[in-house]
Amino acid sequence: MTNKEKYKQAFSVLHSSDDLVLEVEKMMTIKKRAAVKAAAILAGACMLMAGGSSIAYAKDVGGIQRTIQLWLEGELTDVTVTFKHDPTGSYEVSYLGKDGAIHEFGGGGIAYEKDGTERPLTESELMEEMNAPDVRYLEDGTVWIYYYDQEIEITDRFENGVCYAKVSNGDETLYMTILYQDGWGASPHKYLSPDDMR
Repeated sequence: MTNKEKYKQAFSVLHSSDDLVLEVEKMMTIKKRAAVKAAAILAGACMLMAGGSSIAYAKDVGGIQRTIQLWLEGELTDVTVTFKHDPTGSYEVSYLGKDGAIHEFGGGGIAYEKDGTERPLTESELMEEMNAPDVRYLEDGTVWIYYYDQEIEITDRFENGVCYAKVSNGDETLYMTILYQDGWGASPHKYLSPDDMR
């Protein structure tokens, strides 16, 4: 007689009570229900994720969307940039401002090749545009230049509606000519003439 047979013979006289059998069956039923609920919840979550990703994809049709950091108003800020692949080579930027609101701006343009043909700006050219100085006219009447981590007030530097300012990011120096509420220009070599800008 083997050990297995000896165990069977020893325990054959023992019988489980009907209550115990009923309890085990009840636990198995509860376990099956929990598994079904978990499967249903998992399936629902998968459907939501699939639906959400198709919505996000549909929103981004026609461009490449990236999250990057830009210097805005003197602070490094997380922004979402959508580069459009259209004939104007445009982009759209959205970010959460200091005031807690979502702000948006855009830009773009075309470049002319040596043979006179035009093409949309590349993503690197658009990034250069986004990193350019920013001149802001605030509600309190002050005028500011924002360039990388710099915030320069130029309100009192206008003479005959023109202000000259030099800014640098450490690698590049720009000479800015600002026409009061009429645009501005910059050059890495010299200040631009106001007459050439009009």
